[in-house]
Amino acid sequence: MAAAARAVGTAALVLVLAGGGYATADAYDLVPGVLTLAPEPAPAAAFPVAPGAVDGVTPAGVLGALDAGSPLPSAAVVQARVDALAADARLGASVGVVVADQLTGEVIAQSKGAEARTPASTAKLLTAVAALSEIGPSATLQTRVVRGDAGQIVLVGGGDVMLAAGAGSPDAVNGRAGLADLADQAAAQLLAAGEANVTLAVDDTLFSGATVSPTWTASDVNLGFVAPVTALEVNIAKLTDAEYPPRQTDPSMSAAKAFAALLAERGVTVTGNPVRAAAAPEAAQLAVVESAPMGDIVDYFLHTSDNTVTEAVGRLVAVEAGLPASFEGATVSVLRAVAALGVDTTGARLADASGLGDGSAVSPTLLVEMMRVASDPARPELRRVMTGMPVAGLSGTLSDRYTASSARGMVRAKTGSLTGVTSLAGTVVDADGRLLVFAVMADQTPPGGQWGPRAAIDAFVSDLAACGCQ
Repeated sequence: MAAAARAVGTAALVLVLAGGGYATADAYDLVPGVLTLAPEPAPAAAFPVAPGAVDGVTPAGVLGALDAGSPLPSAAVVQARVDALAADARLGASVGVVVADQLTGEVIAQSKGAEARTPASTAKLLTAVAALSEIGPSATLQTRVVRGDAGQIVLVGGGDVMLAAGAGSPDAVNGRAGLADLADQAAAQLLAAGEANVTLAVDDTLFSGATVSPTWTASDVNLGFVAPVTALEVNIAKLTDAEYPPRQTDPSMSAAKAFAALLAERGVTVTGNPVRAAAAPEAAQLAVVESAPMGDIVDYFLHTSDNTVTEAVGRLVAVEAGLPASFEGATVSVLRAVAALGVDTTGARLADASGLGDGSAVSPTLLVEMMRVASDPARPELRRVMTGMPVAGLSGTLSDRYTASSARGMVRAKTGSLTGVTSLAGTVVDADGRLLVFAVMADQTPPGGQWGPRAAIDAFVSDLAACGCQ
């Protein structure tokens, strides 16, 4: 039955659906507004095929719709494996595990699943679900230029932290909208009106409060694991293309200065230095560019585990909820959005939207219940959460894991890594074709880094994938 339940060959490796500080982690786990609504796409199929090719593997011939008649694995067998994992010294003394059937929601096995633990970057799943449920997968973010006081123009941030420094690319997520495109439009309007000299203000008031969380360490910012969170950033405020890049200390003002230079290249002189000023609501618009749709942005931050992008999206959820777009507003609005989907959030708390900061607590049970909601065919707007997670051995923060395992391509999961914390939450198709949802969280791992805890978790998930254990 195992051979019949799975697609055979390399193509089967692409799943249809299963989806210190950071010194030893994965960098964006690698350790570690203006919204516009385009027409909603047609509802996704129950188990959509992943687009394109991954690592040379073409999706043609991958798994079709999962067979509801596939047998459930033996609860006793899976429970024994969960117990062994929970007792594994490589994970330390604080371990929570839940394995459930995606179709029925039946919990097959668990160990301390209801106890909240530090989620690390698995917290990004909550922000992803909140964004897609509250904002919607088709929403885009506008960056605009409007008229200000006499002789002044205002660059208005709408929450897009992935502006391209030059021209935007229609095929990109990071860089869909370009600062140079905005300058082209604005300069053309100004020169046509005979205005070759202006002053420039920047309005980043869409986001409020601190730009750096008090729950982050100085090294989180200094080492480039996160940037100050503002409503206007070029290339996520990166200064270089290094794996752990230094970041702009004031991303909005840096973007404004770059914009002034682009205007000068187009014949419009910006007098003096840019200043901060709020644009009038009725201000005449000179130029506008739009980000990638929110569904693509969610894919991006789940795949890369980028903290800065996730924090910006959390603030946009707060904007949609009518709350201050601050760390506090974002965390409150994200948890409220998850709870509104019928997920029990009792005991959960978020220090930030990305899982980077100290103080978040989420249970494996919450993660599993939320992923079941996200994979419900009746909630197609949430499906990008499940398809946006990295694929074992093939992509994102799982590209270098499961490479020699039979679980390669059969697991979609979100990683979580901090000093003393290793987590993994996602889905796996077992050898009988049953889709299982799982979450493993360990937040007191012993010294020595991520290798040991990850090896223990990956062996457990590989066993789930190989299980034909009725």
